[in-house]
Amino acid sequence: MPMQQCERVDLGFIENAPFRFVSTVDLAITPEQLFEVLADAESWPHWATVITEVTWTSPEPRGIGTTRTVKMRGGIVGDEEFLAWEPYSHMAFRFNEASTGSIAAFAEDYRVVHTPRGCHLTWVMAMKPNGAAARIGMTLGKPVMGWLFQKFLYNLRDYSAKRFGV
Repeated sequence: MPMQQCERVDLGFIENAPFRFVSTVDLAITPEQLFEVLADAESWPHWATVITEVTWTSPEPRGIGTTRTVKMRGGIVGDEEFLAWEPYSHMAFRFNEASTGSIAAFAEDYRVVHTPRGCHLTWVMAMKPNGAAARIGMTLGKPVMGWLFQKFLYNLRDYSAKRFGV
């Protein structure tokens, strides 16, 4: 499947993207445990159910510039590059390439704050569709997508509680 180049956006895109989805959740695990889950390629399909496989494509240690490939339902593949990696508090990445031409730009941002009972996660998915049909589809699908992304974080809460026995 040929890959399509995506715009090489920076962290500013996450705040200014044409489509932004902000989801939050309180987790009964520490920020360190959350980053253990996020760094575990095998964990993603358990809570972000649109994802079928995650493969790290650069060696540890993780950091800015780290890369991975994510395969999703519907045959979508994204080659990602990390724009932020601050252990236990912040990570963000963008698509450098995608298997679909409907994505002009894509980035995600994860911000973690320690709380008395664990941590609070704010996740922002930022997208710029490519072409009129993709923009219309995003506009019409926005309510369902927002619900689905919030559901992923509830899945993450349940997955992490089971994983760490909390």
